[in-house]
Amino acid sequence: MDIVGKIVSGDFSGIIIRQKTGIDVELGELLVTRECNDYFIMQVFDVSYGSQIPERIRSLAAGLKLEEESNLSFLENELSNFILIILKPILFVSRNKYHLPKRLPKFFAAVERINEEDLKFLEKPNTPLYFGQIRSGSRILNIDVFLNGEDVLTHHMLISASTGKGKSNLVKVLTYNLLNESYAGLLIIDPHDEYYGRTKKGLKDHPNAISKIVYYSINPPPGANTLILDLRTIKPWHLTGIVPLTEAQIECIYLFYNRDKENWIENIVLAEKDDNVSIVTLDVLKRKFNNIFGISLENGQLSFRNNLFSNTSGSTTIKNVVEYLEKGKTVILDTSKLGGEVELMIGGIFAEGVFSKYRDLSFKGHLNEKPCISIIIEEAPRVLGKDVLDKGINIFGTIAREGRKFRIGLVAITQLPSLIPKEILANMNTKIIMGTEMSNERSALIDSSPQDISEESRNIASLDIGEALLTSTFSKIAIPLKVPDFGKIIKTNEKIIKDKTVIRGVDLE
Repeated sequence: MDIVGKIVSGDFSGIIIRQKTGIDVELGELLVTRECNDYFIMQVFDVSYGSQIPERIRSLAAGLKLEEESNLSFLENELSNFILIILKPILFVSRNKYHLPKRLPKFFAAVERINEEDLKFLEKPNTPLYFGQIRSGSRILNIDVFLNGEDVLTHHMLISASTGKGKSNLVKVLTYNLLNESYAGLLIIDPHDEYYGRTKKGLKDHPNAISKIVYYSINPPPGANTLILDLRTIKPWHLTGIVPLTEAQIECIYLFYNRDKENWIENIVLAEKDDNVSIVTLDVLKRKFNNIFGISLENGQLSFRNNLFSNTSGSTTIKNVVEYLEKGKTVILDTSKLGGEVELMIGGIFAEGVFSKYRDLSFKGHLNEKPCISIIIEEAPRVLGKDVLDKGINIFGTIAREGRKFRIGLVAITQLPSLIPKEILANMNTKIIMGTEMSNERSALIDSSPQDISEESRNIASLDIGEALLTSTFSKIAIPLKVPDFGKIIKTNEKIIKDKTVIRGVDLE
């Protein structure tokens, strides 16, 4: 038994144990106290000094030792001075069944470090979503953490951390492992072109990549797809809440759309005047469309400045992407070469296509036959921020509020969760909280967490790279987590594949 201390006082808000001399205990560490075959799992949320010697005498003794180097070793007796550890009881386990504690452990009970055997009750669900391994302080236990993937993905997930704490690595680990499953399709809107692995290791290096990954880019590598959209597939609502528009401009857009249908963008650009619209409004929209779509009028003909939009190709791009997602594939959209508004609009166009299709399937009673779909968005406040949604609900806001009814969810990645409205944060029923130094951001996460993690603020601030706290409606407790390094996962899988090939008598080298 690895005893670290004994219970000396406390209540449900915090159990206090006296630490055994020579033992080190960290913030966030998991400890257990046993009662026959049952046991409590507790977590460290604070550490303090304790002493039987009055404070004024301790202060005097410290001064004497500092100034006069007196021999006061009797004051350093380990029975008189000690460390107190404050624990929060988080789970009671009895006969491999577990629930939240409803009573306290026994007074003076011994407390010891947790081990893998104490967590054997954790099971892998039928639709698993892998997050990493259990972390006890900085010690990593050989226990994989899974939650029900369908529940987690359809009820939205937030990934929050300060810069450099491992958000991108976490997303790669989550999506890489989902390539082994068939219950979910993923739409990854990638503003940094970091997930596919064009020039380094990425999702393309998964054994199932050929059958599971579809990659779109305006300058695709061999074997990938060209990201190009026919202007006639763009609808006015694709701009709502993403492109800043005045009321007069919105009225003009819908006037042309209702009258000209799929040719509304071209006709606005071609129009010299319209009796129902002011020249100023038309001119401003032409400039906006030039910036967004790269379309302008030259010598009486439409001219396209880039390869993203066209009036001769790309008519099936949206339909194709939606069909890929319906089949449980992972679609990666490389938006790294696009401007901010254009990138967000492109993501919104495909998100709206998915939402419309799944809503129709729901009305026809065929929704449960399809895999769920999750849309991964970086820098989420750009489409879910308070200031953005105040100007009009965009498709991402709609999915955040209604998507779960149609088996569509968001994975929102951000450094600044406080910019997202409280009602949307509350709708994100799974949160992966990584190192966050700013107190207002920690407060936003703690206040919207499915579990009570009010004592975790100090712990969250001290999380190192790859360390996280997983809090979810679909978990009994907030789980301290260590996310594996994506590069090591790739190397391990490559070695496994090579070893299997060598066994069959073919050496890859």
